[in-house]
Amino acid sequence: MYFSSVREPWDEATKKTVRCTKTPVGRRLVVGVDSCPDISRRPAEASGKCPLDHSTFTMMRPMMTNPDVVSFQSLGGIRGLAEMGRFKAWFLDQFGVLHDGKNPYPGAISTLENLAKTGAKMVIISNSSRRASVTLEKMRNLGFDPSLFAGTITSGELTHQYLQRRDDAWFAALGTSCIHMTWSDRGAVSLEGLGLQVVDDVTKADFILAHGTEALGRPNDAVLPMKFEDLEKILEQCAAKGIPMVVANPDYVTVEARALRVMPGTLASKYEKLGGEVKWMGKPGKIIYDAAIKLADADPLHCIAVGDSLHHDIKGANAAGISSAFVACGIHSTELGLGSFAEVPDASRVRELAYRCDAFPSYVLPAFTW
Repeated sequence: MYFSSVREPWDEATKKTVRCTKTPVGRRLVVGVDSCPDISRRPAEASGKCPLDHSTFTMMRPMMTNPDVVSFQSLGGIRGLAEMGRFKAWFLDQFGVLHDGKNPYPGAISTLENLAKTGAKMVIISNSSRRASVTLEKMRNLGFDPSLFAGTITSGELTHQYLQRRDDAWFAALGTSCIHMTWSDRGAVSLEGLGLQVVDDVTKADFILAHGTEALGRPNDAVLPMKFEDLEKILEQCAAKGIPMVVANPDYVTVEARALRVMPGTLASKYEKLGGEVKWMGKPGKIIYDAAIKLADADPLHCIAVGDSLHHDIKGANAAGISSAFVACGIHSTELGLGSFAEVPDASRVRELAYRCDAFPSYVLPAFTW
């Protein structure tokens, strides 16, 4: 089996793409590079590891039968990438990269300021149930300067827009009565302007709208706090009826003050296992990356996504055909055996984890620092 690619890696020095030949040797992958003057893309070594951006190869993943073939470049910070000038648009996750939900990570604010000085466009791209304006206000309250960002795209914003416009055939057919799974302690998500009727009787529901994992929305705009296990029981009833789900936050977990909190993506995954249909509205879906690329008005070849979730940020970047940088100090820190912020991860453990997650970063960072 030979491999095809959407686009070849970019060489900033020559302003051209680098031609690669992909040849299977037994069950290992060998990548040959004709010319590779950029130091971030050293020629392939005899081990068969590829130093190039794996996001460019759409047919590579099915052939990976050994984590040793997973290749990436480990960096101490983003300065070299930023000053190289190749990446004109940076798509930045917020939780686990810029902050932990309560406080900015050390160096995150100054790193954004330095990145802005290079002329790069920065877009927050987040699996947050909240709308973009709410996310920007939260960033401001945490000490970030919103003017540094070209824009903000959240899965919650996309969900709101699609439910409001109904110009997509799938959403047009949804109906207006919904079971609303939302937040209580974190604050319920408003459905104002969507023309939806929240019901708590599954027999009257057209679909499920999953914004949170703490409560069930009530018809009178109140919320009923509920255990996760009880929400799962409601999902079983919904699956038996055969109604679809819209998940406004596809994350399984998120970092909150260095702890992990279960997110709506876990509910959605459960619902799929029950046989239910799920519309995933954020990462790793291509929909949110397409929106970011359009907002930044950038060629995908010049875009890079930075995130702490292999399942969402990195896998999504792979699917969108853009480069990616995996931040190790986020939700995977325990799996990687990291005990402190910005601790350098063991490359072999990153390879193993990336292999298991079927998500392949171009670069690996201990933290989002300069």
